[in-house]
Amino acid sequence: MAKEFLQTETAGANGWTVWAVTGRIDTVTSEEAYKMGEDIVRRNAKTVLDMSDMDYLSSAGLRVLLRLKKLAKKDGKEFTISGPSGIVKSVLEDSGMDSLFDIRASLDELD
Repeated sequence: MAKEFLQTETAGANGWTVWAVTGRIDTVTSEEAYKMGEDIVRRNAKTVLDMSDMDYLSSAGLRVLLRLKKLAKKDGKEFTISGPSGIVKSVLEDSGMDSLFDIRASLDELD
């Protein structure tokens, strides 16, 4: 059974704000995910989406990521992804989105 959808924001190393999502970003959760992600990106210079505890990413989730990347770029901020694995990593690769994002294997790789 899939994990419940949860989001948290914490301060990370080197000025990064870590936005951790547990569960899924899909049509049911995408609006809530976008609203929190938008708030975090607007308030912080560097945001990383920690996907290490995500179960699934749908096309609606991909749209969330694209919108947040566009917002960060427009505002001269950084937005990156960390820790995708399994089906989430496959979705990013199969859609070609992995070439659009600076994807880190773990939060330890942030500089």
